[in-house]
Amino acid sequence: MELLAPAGGEAAAYVALDAGADAVYLGMKQFSARSSAENFDVSALSRVTKYAHLLGAKVYVALNTLVKDGELSEFFGAAEAAWSAGADAILLQDLFLGRELKRRCPALTLHLSTQAGCCNVYGAEVARDYGFSRAVLARETPISEVEKISRILETEVFVQGALCTAFSGQCFFSSFAGGNSGNRGKCKQPCRKKYSIDRSGFDALSYALSTSDLCLGKRLDALKDAGVVSLKIEGRMRREEYVAAAVSYYRARLAGREGKEEFSALARAYNRGDYTEGLMFGQKEDFLSRDVQGHIGVRVGLVKIDGGTPVCRTSFAAKKGDCFKILRGGKEVCGAYFSKTQTGGFALSAEKKLLAGDEVRLTSRQDPSLPARRLRPIAVRLEMKAGAPAKAYCGDLCYTGEVLPAAEKAPLSEEDFRAAFLRVDGLPLAPQIEVETDGVFFARSALNAFRRGFYAALCAHLCPKREEKLRTALPPLPNTAENSRVARIVDGQTCDMGAENELIIVKQRDLKVPVRGKYLYLPPFLTSEEIAAIDPREIAGVFGEGYYAIALAKKWGVPLFAGTGFHIANRIAVSAVREVAQYFTLSKELSRTEQDVLAAEGAFALTAGDIKLMDLIYCPFEKTCAACSRREFYSMRDEAGRIFPLRRYLSPTGACRFEVYNCAALLTEAGTAGRLYDDSALAVRPHATTKGHAERSVL
Repeated sequence: MELLAPAGGEAAAYVALDAGADAVYLGMKQFSARSSAENFDVSALSRVTKYAHLLGAKVYVALNTLVKDGELSEFFGAAEAAWSAGADAILLQDLFLGRELKRRCPALTLHLSTQAGCCNVYGAEVARDYGFSRAVLARETPISEVEKISRILETEVFVQGALCTAFSGQCFFSSFAGGNSGNRGKCKQPCRKKYSIDRSGFDALSYALSTSDLCLGKRLDALKDAGVVSLKIEGRMRREEYVAAAVSYYRARLAGREGKEEFSALARAYNRGDYTEGLMFGQKEDFLSRDVQGHIGVRVGLVKIDGGTPVCRTSFAAKKGDCFKILRGGKEVCGAYFSKTQTGGFALSAEKKLLAGDEVRLTSRQDPSLPARRLRPIAVRLEMKAGAPAKAYCGDLCYTGEVLPAAEKAPLSEEDFRAAFLRVDGLPLAPQIEVETDGVFFARSALNAFRRGFYAALCAHLCPKREEKLRTALPPLPNTAENSRVARIVDGQTCDMGAENELIIVKQRDLKVPVRGKYLYLPPFLTSEEIAAIDPREIAGVFGEGYYAIALAKKWGVPLFAGTGFHIANRIAVSAVREVAQYFTLSKELSRTEQDVLAAEGAFALTAGDIKLMDLIYCPFEKTCAACSRREFYSMRDEAGRIFPLRRYLSPTGACRFEVYNCAALLTEAGTAGRLYDDSALAVRPHATTKGHAERSVL
């Protein structure tokens, strides 16, 4: 299995490769889902791809934000620059843009970003048919589904790092609650803030939606058996020492070692919540980190008060520059620092008064270890024969020089040639050199020139230039069409409502209950098993929030209404979605003006009602089922007093799923597109209203 590491900047890329990563993924200055990372310009990308390819590693470039229509030329320019610089694959969220890229450059390799929400075999089939060779699976995908998807196309799964609270690619919390779109790489992480929920035991402020960091180091055999080809480490926003520690730990695990020391170094580098195995193997009690939001480090001991001085009793050898976090009753109290060594431990200097029994956790060291430079072993064979051209071989490369004369005196020895070719001019290569010579004359300056020419030819051989170019001309805008129709998303209990001109989309509380004569609402996440439990007979069509609905509507033989989860934001997506959908919804993060430009026949725009912010594929009550009231609606309150409705529904196999809605309902004027109303949380809709992004796009 490939070990894939994050590179937020150039230094992190080299660290990841030196630590043993088989590939790195990174973002350009534009269209990166981590816009706050250092990211890469073309020159930095070229340097890193050359370094990686010389080591036999790969570089994947993420252009995985949503692209609005006015940015298409820049997007194609960025894709061409990445491809020309040597990128081994382009990582995209927009399925439709991916198909267009593949059409313009068939040799280009496409990977579907986790932001595209591939979570079942139907989504995998669509990705394959649209030209993607690999899908980065949604983190919520169960291992049984991973195995099925792996038979359709390559699968890449996250094994380490931060977990998004919302289902992959379907979070609008930062966008509507703060004006910073996660779909543009600008997420401000409101999920990491404190909330209370109106249920006993959860009504105190806590980090109610903050997930622990993922760690699947003990599950690699299961992933291999499921057919996973790439193990992905999250962390383009984290420091180089974290990248090094994570790669070292998983390299140890892949080598069959337990990796205790490597795991300890990883936990010190960054550890939120003492880790969780996420949802792939079923939700466990450690999934949420409700008490401590940030880096919790690794436990080194407990506080004892010695003559008024707080001392950590431990065998851990602390030193000057070490930093610690103090926990009391599992909750964070303050930070602390190494003060001095003391018998049986060390004294602490802290921001607040420490008490006996407080837990001491190491969070950073002043001199974290970084890996030594990695070198690629290569076999070089030299033929230096009198009367024949000088030749140097490496693999299937043969580099030829001038004909060599026999030496009249003091011929160069095998060791002379070997010493010359051990000088690799800074390349990450470790040559093993075999020499055949019969005593030739070779001037030192000419030999050095021959050596430099050979290594230049080897670099060109290992890092070939790309000849193909993208065709970057844009297609015309779609013909706009005035749409006076109204579509309404309604709760299953009120599904008979609607005027004659309305399309009714039914959102069931229990997805196993049949829907007849109306459009069935399909959430962004369903497994193959859950889909098999749905009765599609007599439905008018499906309203799909994920790409998988394209294949499912075709299988069921019903019309598709592409929902807001398709993120339609440019002319290429409009043209492509109209091939498979009777109706489609424009991105709710576009302004009304931007939506009107793309309002082709069949287009709708969300104009009023509830704004769904997040889909939660886990239980925020930590699966305390015995004490659960099983209400349909709860209220989630933030520290500012804003109330966000929390809706519970059942999957077709009876699993609880949740949706988070905005603290203010949407109310905007109609544009050229048809009007889509969301009344699915009508029972607890807040009194406040907002125009959303109608007047100002966040894309």
